[in-house]
Amino acid sequence: MSIVGSIYKIAGPLVVAEGLKGCVMFEVCKVGEMGLMGEAIRLDHDRAYIQVYEATEGLKPGETVETTGAPLTADLGPGILRNFYDGIQRPLERLKEAAGDYITRGLSVPPLDPGIIWNYTAVAKEGSTVQAGDILGTVPETKVITHRVLVPPGISGKLTKVREGKLHVTDVVATLTKEEGKEVDLTMSQRWPVRVARPYKKKLDPIIPLLTGQRIYDTFFPIAKGGAAAIPGGFGTGKTVSQHQLAKWADSQVVVYVGCGERGNEMTEVLDTFPLLDDPITGEKLMERSTLIANTSNMPVAAREASVYTGVTLAEFYRDMGYDVAVMADSTSRWAEAMREVSGRLEEMPGEEGYPAYLASRVADYYERGGRVITLGSGEDRMGSVSLVGAVSPPGGDLSEPVSQNTLRVVSVFWALDSTLADRRHFPAINWLRSYSLYLNVLADWYKKNVAEDFQDVRTRMMTLLQKESELQEIVQLVGADALPERERLVLEVARMLREDFLQQNAYDEIDSYCSKEKQYMMAKTILAFYDRASKAMDDGLPFGKVETIPVKDEIARMKYVPNQEFPERFKTLLKTIEDQLSA
Repeated sequence: MSIVGSIYKIAGPLVVAEGLKGCVMFEVCKVGEMGLMGEAIRLDHDRAYIQVYEATEGLKPGETVETTGAPLTADLGPGILRNFYDGIQRPLERLKEAAGDYITRGLSVPPLDPGIIWNYTAVAKEGSTVQAGDILGTVPETKVITHRVLVPPGISGKLTKVREGKLHVTDVVATLTKEEGKEVDLTMSQRWPVRVARPYKKKLDPIIPLLTGQRIYDTFFPIAKGGAAAIPGGFGTGKTVSQHQLAKWADSQVVVYVGCGERGNEMTEVLDTFPLLDDPITGEKLMERSTLIANTSNMPVAAREASVYTGVTLAEFYRDMGYDVAVMADSTSRWAEAMREVSGRLEEMPGEEGYPAYLASRVADYYERGGRVITLGSGEDRMGSVSLVGAVSPPGGDLSEPVSQNTLRVVSVFWALDSTLADRRHFPAINWLRSYSLYLNVLADWYKKNVAEDFQDVRTRMMTLLQKESELQEIVQLVGADALPERERLVLEVARMLREDFLQQNAYDEIDSYCSKEKQYMMAKTILAFYDRASKAMDDGLPFGKVETIPVKDEIARMKYVPNQEFPERFKTLLKTIEDQLSA
């Protein structure tokens, strides 16, 4: 039953309402005559402090406030993919249809279009006993994703009626009778509170990598399926392009992209380009397995705080169907800033740099919702995963600030973007000496089995050469490279080849944008084969000046532009050319 009160005070996105005794925490309220959507975030006697998700200009004290009896929830069902939402899951295209170019406040549009007819096929039979997580039926949601309609969490019993055919998302597809005899009608959709993690049977160890096609990630700092990674970096270092690359090429089956507080032009580029991108895995458009949540920097700040929870709830829903889902949150710093603003309006005691004292627990709660799990449901185990990649935008690139530090405490992969590398036009501008992955050891067996026995040894050798180069650079800056012994000049030359020919990757090149794991391994072996053969030749008396000008180096520099399927043949040719030219 709804409770009706009135506005007592307005402070930006925060509205204090009185006469709401009985309102509960995180309950959604309709504020003012326009019915603006808000959420109760603090209670004090009969007063409720409501975080409003829309602009509050024009509201006046005394206007009515009505509770809805439910928390902020996401509508989960067929129709999520290929859709663009705002931070509280309102479909942007249908909002535009309803209101025109200037979206009016208080407008409410169902997240799942009730007018679409879906071709529903029943899987569970009439008379069968089902429990939470069991598949009731399937719907071809897009050309590449089959939507599995599940029994909602917390419900079990016997199916007394089953329907199939052409149905709307709100139509009843099955009637379930509980043990106590109560009948429950089940539709294709279900609702779930966004701040509550969806349940599962068991969390699994992260032993399978999330392959991205990006050499610096897959070879040097891999992330596991169900893992969590952070990409911190200053302005212009390439956070957004890095996340676009991950969204395009990661071997997840579903992508949820959350634009949280980003500039409007960046989000517009995503909204414009994603529907045009060809998916290399399925051959269809990438939007066939993606959904986007856009909450730009000029949108109401309160909805930004909700957008990441909306995104991860949609991801958990597809995980429960048995899919691998990748969530890109760009950027969690803007999310934290929204928390800071609302906390200031609540007059809470500020923590470090004005952020609320609960910043660390909120960041941890968010990343804890990732993982590879065995989902609910009877019968054969169904596995799914949610991998979380969050961009962090520290002011001035200062990684000692609270959001970066609290993120680093909970994520297992740290891809540190470096403004110095970005200034030198080295992209992706990931600093290989400051970045790390805690999944290296647990993924070692997978790489041994699926790529090569010596994959980890190859990676270790490359990292050793890059670290040695870093040490030698200090001497070079003092006395110049010509003063170094010839063997150390060779180390510098091979490290340069690793940086420019292996680690640099062109996101806008048709071939180099994606590099298979086999090609990555062979490229690394080619550069190390050059180093080993050149070292042997120098031991036999060949001067470094001859090694420096050897023609095969140009072929090695161009190998990244050889298509993945043609590379094994080129690899053999390169090894033979290295041997022939250095022997001569």
